[in-house]
Amino acid sequence: MRVTLDNIAHWRHDLTGCLHVTMAVLLGFLGHDPLEILGAGWGFEYHPGELRREEYYFPCRGRSLLSALAPHHPVSSTWYLPPDAGTGWQQVRSVVAAGRPVAVAADNYELPFRPAYQDVHTNHLITVFGFDDERGDVLVTDPVPPRFTGAIPIDVLMAARDSTNRIDGDRDLFFTGNPIANRWLTIDAAPVMPVFDRDFVRNVVLRNIAEFRRPDGGSGMCHGLDGQRRFLAAMTDRLAAGDDTVADEGFVVAGPALAVAGLHADWLAMAGRRLDWPRLVEAARWVDRVAHHWSAFRITVATSRTDPAASAAPLLARARALAADHERALTLLCSAVETS
Repeated sequence: MRVTLDNIAHWRHDLTGCLHVTMAVLLGFLGHDPLEILGAGWGFEYHPGELRREEYYFPCRGRSLLSALAPHHPVSSTWYLPPDAGTGWQQVRSVVAAGRPVAVAADNYELPFRPAYQDVHTNHLITVFGFDDERGDVLVTDPVPPRFTGAIPIDVLMAARDSTNRIDGDRDLFFTGNPIANRWLTIDAAPVMPVFDRDFVRNVVLRNIAEFRRPDGGSGMCHGLDGQRRFLAAMTDRLAAGDDTVADEGFVVAGPALAVAGLHADWLAMAGRRLDWPRLVEAARWVDRVAHHWSAFRITVATSRTDPAASAAPLLARARALAADHERALTLLCSAVETS
C-alpha cells in the first residue's frame, strides 16, 4: 500500500522551532493560515515543576499543546504514547492511511537529513504525511533548516522515535535525557475560524494585555509580567551565586517566550497592514524588540555554564532592557486598539 497526502507545505519563522513549524504544517493541511492562528497569542508562563527537556516544550497549564499555543482559536491537539515502536508505527500508519498527517517526536541523532545525524541527541518534532509499504519508506517533512521533505526508511524513523535520547558527552544537552518514547500527536481545528477583522484583533490584543497585567500571586507558577520579572530576577541571582544549572533551565524556558513574541510581532504587523492600522504596525516593532531581547537572553544563559557568575551582570542588563521595552510595547498596543 502507498499513501501520499497532498497539501503539505513548508512554513517557517526564524524565531520559532520545530513545535510551531510542525503545527503550522498540520494547520496548513487543514486549509488554515498558520500565522493568523499561531501568532495571535502572546503571554508568559513557567511552571518550574513541569520543565521538559525537548525542543517542543511549551507550558500548557492543563490545556492541550495546540490550545496553549493558540488560545484565541478553536483548535486542540492530542498526544499518544504507544507501548512500543511497532505499535507506534502501526498507529501512525493507520491515521495517515485514513487521510491525516501526524506529528511524531524523533531523535535528530537517528535522522539522516538533520545536521545532528550520528552526532548529537535531541528531542525534535517532524510531520509524517505518507508511506510506501512495498519500498519500506515513510514520507516526512521538516521545515526547520536545512529543511527536508522526502522519503526515509521506516526502520530509520522507528529508531528515531524509539530512542532513549541519552545524554552523551557535554555538548547540546538542552533537549537530551528525556526518552522519545514513540509519542505522536494529532490536531483538531474547527472548519471556520474567527473573522480576522478589527473587532477580533482588538479583542485579542486586549485579552493578551489583561493576561500580562494579571497578578500571579507569587505562587510557584510564573505568570504574566509579574511572573516574568520573578523568573528573570531568579535567573540573574542564581548566576551571580555560581549556579551552573541556569543554562539548561533558562535556555529551554526562553524558547517559547522568544517564539510567541516573534510570531505575535508579525501577526500585529500583518493586521496593521491588512486592516490599514498604522499604529498597530508601530506597536509590532516594539513587540519584535522584546522577542530579540529574549534571543539575547537565551544566548547569554546558554553560554554561562563555564563561568556563571561572569554572565550575571550582562543578564541583568538584558533583563532590565527587556522589561522596559515590554512595558512600552503594551502601552503602545493598548493605545492603538483603544483609540482607533
